[in-house]
Amino acid sequence: MHNVNSPASHGGQRPLFALSLGSTLILSALAQASLAATGTPAIDPAAALAPVVVSASRFPNDPTFPPVAATVITAEQIREAGIDNANEAIRKLGGVYGRQSLAGPKDFPLDLRGFGTNGDQNMVVLLDGVRISENELSTPLLSSIPIENIERIEIVRGGSSVLYGSGATGGTIQIITRRPQANSGHGTVVGEVGSQGLRGGRALVSRGWDNFSIDASYAKSRSDNWRDNAQSSQENLSSTVQWFASDWRFGLRATLSRADYGLPGSLTQAQYQSNARQTSKPLDRGSYDNDSVTAFLERRFGAFDVAAELAHREKISRSSYVSSGSTTQVNIRGTQFSPRLRHVIDQGAWKNEAIAGIDLAEWTAYNNASYGNSDAAQRSKALYLRDEIEFARNARLAAGVRREVFNQQSDSGLYDRNSAVNAWDLQASYAPLPLLRAFAKTGQSYRLATPDENGYTALPTGAVLKPQVSHDLELGATLGKTGQQLTLRWFRHRLRDELYYDPTANGGFGANSNLAPTRHQGVEVEGRLQLTETLGVNATYQHIDARFEEGANSGKQLALVPANTFTTRLNWKSGQHSADVGARWVDRQRMGNDFANTCAKMPSFTTFDARYALRVSAWEFALTGTNLADRKYYSQAYDCSGGSVSGIYPEDGRAVKFTARYDF
Repeated sequence: MHNVNSPASHGGQRPLFALSLGSTLILSALAQASLAATGTPAIDPAAALAPVVVSASRFPNDPTFPPVAATVITAEQIREAGIDNANEAIRKLGGVYGRQSLAGPKDFPLDLRGFGTNGDQNMVVLLDGVRISENELSTPLLSSIPIENIERIEIVRGGSSVLYGSGATGGTIQIITRRPQANSGHGTVVGEVGSQGLRGGRALVSRGWDNFSIDASYAKSRSDNWRDNAQSSQENLSSTVQWFASDWRFGLRATLSRADYGLPGSLTQAQYQSNARQTSKPLDRGSYDNDSVTAFLERRFGAFDVAAELAHREKISRSSYVSSGSTTQVNIRGTQFSPRLRHVIDQGAWKNEAIAGIDLAEWTAYNNASYGNSDAAQRSKALYLRDEIEFARNARLAAGVRREVFNQQSDSGLYDRNSAVNAWDLQASYAPLPLLRAFAKTGQSYRLATPDENGYTALPTGAVLKPQVSHDLELGATLGKTGQQLTLRWFRHRLRDELYYDPTANGGFGANSNLAPTRHQGVEVEGRLQLTETLGVNATYQHIDARFEEGANSGKQLALVPANTFTTRLNWKSGQHSADVGARWVDRQRMGNDFANTCAKMPSFTTFDARYALRVSAWEFALTGTNLADRKYYSQAYDCSGGSVSGIYPEDGRAVKFTARYDF
């Protein structure tokens, strides 16, 4: 059935880690160690790994082929903004729109290019080049990634299905962790307390020897959160071991995540106006256990690079909906294997990079619910080819193709379908001046329906939802260099069979559906300016016009897509002191079921947050505040039937926290 951000079935926890040896997921960059103030031996340049830029090619890369017009969030920016999870960093520093999570944990659903409730299904999130986007209808668990281990986050907007397959129409978000260095080590311990019962701590330790490194991180937090019955408890453990030399790297990573939380439910307009903090479902609860293991390998043979990851994930999500008298438990298993090959030719005046790869994936879900059981499976295999050439160091041209064949089936015999889908893209960029680069991109991307979506449709028995196909076009230019840069993009996605929950389908009962043809079109502007040696500012603006192009609602706006969003941050650093102030404005948007555009829009809102930090030797003390004006607002409302609004999920009110950090 439809899962609006799927807090999906959660509840109860199992001991940390219970996986079979078949489990395995990747890491392509790790803890870059900072030399401790003790007399550690100097780094041997021959043993240390070379500096790496992870690019859109799915390979660690030299800076010759960096992603064009990517948004890059650095570890320093994350730290100075007082951000403690990757999801928040992407929203506040990357300017990506996110709406309130329906559960306690702070994995907000993200939306790169106006796809509403399915925003996070129309982008691919990767950790060190390995896909962590969920195949179920739920949000990637970015809160499980150790924030101290992140080196940077790269956001590449626009269709990327050639390399990353299903769901990459809106773009990709690459989270890149620090790489190890030989003969060095460091560690960090963080504690925090705050309003609404917040208390938590996390620690990271990393150590490297001549050709071996290991890191481990642990984090635990509890909070009552702003709404009643929204309390949450999270626990994450991650460890990576690596063996490496100048031309090869092999490693294993294990990540274990636990969360337990309340499900406060939605409010009617009257309830929201009376007391936005109240819950309509005081006894509903959920939890998840999410464990993954990854094995990864990189090897260079002259002009050839070989890389592969074998990843396995097991997730148990449970929920207890006392309000409706139902319980669910979903056991999910997913395995990925992604070998690939790259060949680089460098002739001075021109350089060519050719890539070929295979993606194999298998996913199963066993759903045990009080109202019945439903099991599903999906298997896919894909082949992709991509070539990029650079001329005279100022012009680049790239082309790629992908074909994916897949099988979707329900163990109950409801459906069993074999099908195939294709993707392609053509990209070009040219730098007429050293500080100006224009770019263009066109192609076809796609998304497959998740088993959750196929489990609740209005289709006849045996039928499944069609793959969503998008024809993508993007034009833009970047002016300036890192630190002082302005990027402008115009984009258009024309979609056929867009996958969406249609509340008007199935006789008004709602169902997951393929919509009539739609169009997502808009403009993005990003700017960063270092005003003085101590003061910098950055801003992101996005305008989106998302509409039906045909069908009964032709010309109508799509639901839950704000027409305009704007984020900006001002950061100051002088000596031992630093401060960071941010603002976010979100324009009005249609209610979740307002396909006919007959209801009033949700109100726009503006919020502010700030942080001040003081560094004292190896210590840092910081005070952070969010929603400083204590603005009452919401970004999710799913029903405006009968002239009244319901299905409102209020955003959090003002919150303050104090953080102490020690580096060693």
